Amino acid sequence: MPVATLPSRSLIRISGTDAQDFLHNLITTDVEGLPQRVASPGALLTPQGKILFDFLVWRDADEFLLETDLEQREALIRRLSMYKLRAAVELQPGPDAVTVFWGESSDRGMIVDGAFAKAGIAVSRTPGVANSIDLQDDASEQTYHALRISAGLPVSGADFALQEAYPHDLLFDKSGGVSFRKGCYVGQEVVSRMQHRGTARRRVVLVSSEQALPPTGTEIIAGGKPVGTLGSTEGGAGAHGLAIVRTDRVGDALAQGIALTAAGMPVTLSLPEWTGLSFPAEVREGEA
Repeated sequence: MPVATLPSRSLIRISGTDAQDFLHNLITTDVEGLPQRVASPGALLTPQGKILFDFLVWRDADEFLLETDLEQREALIRRLSMYKLRAAVELQPGPDAVTVFWGESSDRGMIVDGAFAKAGIAVSRTPGVANSIDLQDDASEQTYHALRISAGLPVSGADFALQEAYPHDLLFDKSGGVSFRKGCYVGQEVVSRMQHRGTARRRVVLVSSEQALPPTGTEIIAGGKPVGTLGSTEGGAGAHGLAIVRTDRVGDALAQGIALTAAGMPVTLSLPEWTGLSFPAEVREGEA
C-alpha cells in the first residue's frame, strides 16, 4: 500500500463549545452533518462567492481539524479569528505535514478522504509524519499528486489562484465541498444562485497529451481563442494534468471538430467520470 508524507500540508485545530456552529455558519461544508473519520473538502469564501482559502475538514472527537497548505495556515488562522468575536472557540496551529495512504484497505483506522472516495479511490490521511507505520511501500509527494491529478481533484496554487475561482469551478458541488441544504455562510448567496440557475460554466477537466505538457498557466486554445488554463501536471512535465476551462466553449469546439491545443500541441480534455458531467454540445441548424 503506497504511503506518502506531504510536508507542504499542515493542520489547524479548532476547539471549544461553539466550534461546530462557528464552522458550520462560516465555511461551505456541511459541518453539522460531517461524520466521524471522514475528511470533506471545503472553503472559506469572499462575500462575492470566490474561494479565499481551500482545505479539508474533519472531526477529531469534539474538535475539528482543517488541513491546508502550510503557506496558508497563518493567514487562514488570522482570517478565521476575525469571525470569532465572542464565540467559545480556540484556533491553534496543529502538526506540520500530513501522511496519506491509498489503495486497498487504506483506511487503517485513519481519516477517509471523502473527495477521493467520490472519485472511487480509497485514500486516507493522518496528521504529521506517521513514523510508526511500516513504509515498505513508501511513495513520494509527486506520486501522490499524480494520483490527485488522475482523480480530477484540484488544489490552490497548482491549479487555481485564490480569490479567482468559485466552488463550482473546482467541482465542489460534486465532491461534497459545498452544501446547498444548510443556512447562510459567507458567499452563500452567489454559490446558491449558480447552482439553482445552472450558470456554472467553468470546470476542472482532465488533460492528456502524447507529449510532455507545457507549464502551469499555459492557455488552452480552440480556434485561436482561449478556453481555459492549464493547472498542475503529472510530475511537472507529464502527459496528464488538470485545467479549468469554459465547458461551453470546449463543447462548441468539439461539436465543430476544432482542435484543442496548449502551446501549439494537441491536447484532449475530459470531465472526470465520477462527476456525471459532460460538455454541452451546441446543435446547429440542420444537425438535429
